[in-house]
Amino acid sequence: MTKPTDGLIAGRPVIRLGNVSKPAISIYRPPADKDTGAAVVVCPGGGYHILALDLEGTEVCDWLNSIGVTGVLLRYRVPKRSGLEKHTAALQDAQRALGLARLHAKEWGFDPQRIGVLGFSAGGHLAAALSNNNEQRSYPLVDDADSASCRPDFAIIIYPGYLTVKEDGDKIAPDLKITTNTPPSFVAMAQDDPVRVENAIFYALALKNAKVPVELHVYPSGGHGYGLRPSEHLVTTWPQRAADWMRNGGWLRRE
Repeated sequence: MTKPTDGLIAGRPVIRLGNVSKPAISIYRPPADKDTGAAVVVCPGGGYHILALDLEGTEVCDWLNSIGVTGVLLRYRVPKRSGLEKHTAALQDAQRALGLARLHAKEWGFDPQRIGVLGFSAGGHLAAALSNNNEQRSYPLVDDADSASCRPDFAIIIYPGYLTVKEDGDKIAPDLKITTNTPPSFVAMAQDDPVRVENAIFYALALKNAKVPVELHVYPSGGHGYGLRPSEHLVTTWPQRAADWMRNGGWLRRE
């Protein structure tokens, strides 16, 4: 759905994938000499309308591969379904993707106990929704993949939206039931983000209050929707901080 009039990010266009009716995952394996055994389900953003497939998807898997992590790129259903919550179909797809990854981890070459989730913008909300809605599936069970745990071992949430209710004093959105079982999380956002940095700040505070390990980075500038394409804004160094955080958490250890 990319149009010639769409703006460029870091001087390059963005693949805007729309009308996804059949969800899918693609596996991106790191070089054998770098492989740490960790994996991350990647959730592109796009307002639950489209998927920014390269900016917040394939390019992210390439970066994950460079630090020895398998990327599991999720193409979840968009746009949002009429009559349902904006993320209903997407959460079903994310739960299914995590379960498939965990069931097939050995076959696909990674550790079933080191599978994280990473999302941007609406995909950041999806990563948070999966982090807090994994006790049971939101759809009828299909096969063994739906009996495997769909709880991520860690979450990376970049310039998220929909995490708080602005009109209610930025209380955490009711679909995000944060508990001590919410996975350790890394959150990054720019202060001038038009989606509102309160999403990141109040979500991180709620995690801290629930005694969930959290690392929060708030940068002064950079706006929204930069993926990991570098710019003059310091916010685009978040991948280095996230890699350090994953390493410190023990998820990037070599077996």
